[in-house]
This record gives sequence, structure tokens and C-alpha cells, in this order.
Amino acid sequence: MTNFADRRRMMVDNQVRPSDVTKYPIIEALLSVEREKFVPQALREAAYLGENLMVSKDRVLLEPRTLAKMLDALDITSDELVLDLGAGMGYSTAVIAQMAQAVIAVEENEALAADAEALLAEIGLVNAVVEQGPIAAGAPQHGPYDVITLQGAVEVVPQAITDQLKEGGRMAAIFADRNLGTVRIGLKVNGQMNWQFAFNAGAPVMKGFEQEEAFSL
Repeated sequence: MTNFADRRRMMVDNQVRPSDVTKYPIIEALLSVEREKFVPQALREAAYLGENLMVSKDRVLLEPRTLAKMLDALDITSDELVLDLGAGMGYSTAVIAQMAQAVIAVEENEALAADAEALLAEIGLVNAVVEQGPIAAGAPQHGPYDVITLQGAVEVVPQAITDQLKEGGRMAAIFADRNLGTVRIGLKVNGQMNWQFAFNAGAPVMKGFEQEEAFSL
């Protein structure tokens, strides 16, 4: 029988700590959340690989290093409300819920949203809510948010999303630029997003976060 607890420790020791992620709440969350539960059955053996996993044709589970470094840069605290966009089967939400006061997960895919809701309930999380609907619309009814995370790449972040971030709030997003990807941390100051480079990572661009092509004759 596969020992997933050992794989979790190896994930943290071989992928996360060497990436300079050492904050105790992040390490503890990654060790406690059973990542293999949050992927389709056929992908369980691959759950701890150091690469993105496609959990459906339109949703990715970010590699452990990428998620951990995003959370490290965001430095979420226990009194903060977090919006987790593109949550898939709920792994990122479960990890963030260990650190935040509450997490609102948004997932567009109905089957994935139902899986996320069931899995989060199964592990007894009472501070996470799953909303099924367009990711690019967010969940304004629960906001504004201290932190927003995007579990996939973007070309642009819609105004509808930045409007849901509190003044002084932070957002982490993977920006796709052709074949390259960069994670940037955005700080909302005077109603405007100020983005700073954090590290390189890649993921598929999520629906609703594409750059509109300019029309030309």
C-alpha cells in the first residue's frame, strides 16, 4: 500500500523547503492536508510529483513548489478572509484554510465544485465555503477580501476581481507571457493594483482571464 504520509514529507523536504519556504503555518498545512484526496483516483499516484496536474480539461492542481511560494509571499494571517479562484477539487482551499480565518473557493466546473465541497466537509473544515460559478466573476457577496489567490494562469485580471480586494489587500497570480510564466504579488493601493515579480512558474490560462485580442484592419 502506498504510504502517502511519507510522500507528503518528501514533498515538503525535497520540493518546498529547498525553495526557501520555511514558515511554520505553510509547512504544517502542507504536511496535514492529504493532497492525494484532491485529485481524480487515476492521478493519486502522481499527486506528489513536482509538476502541475490536470485534474480536468480546464483545471490544474499547481505543483507544490508554486503554491507554497505563492503562500509564502502572501503571508496569510489567522484573521484574514481569502478568495481562492479556480479551486478545482479544493486542495488549495484546504491548505489556505489552515492559515486564514475563512476561505471562499470559486470553481466553475460543477463536478469539481461538488467534489471540493464534499472533500472539505469530509476533512472537517468549517471555515471554507465553495461557490460554483464563473471564476472571473469571483464571489463579491462574501467580500471584500484581504487576500485573493488564483489557481491557474492569467493574461489579465478582470476589474471585477480586483474590485473584490480590500484596500491594502494582496493578490497572487501567475501571469502567462507566451511560453513563460511569472508569479506576481499585487498590492492594492489607492484602488490600483501594484504588481511585483515574485518568481517564475507556469500554468494554463483560466477561462475569463484571457487578453482580448485587439481588432485591426
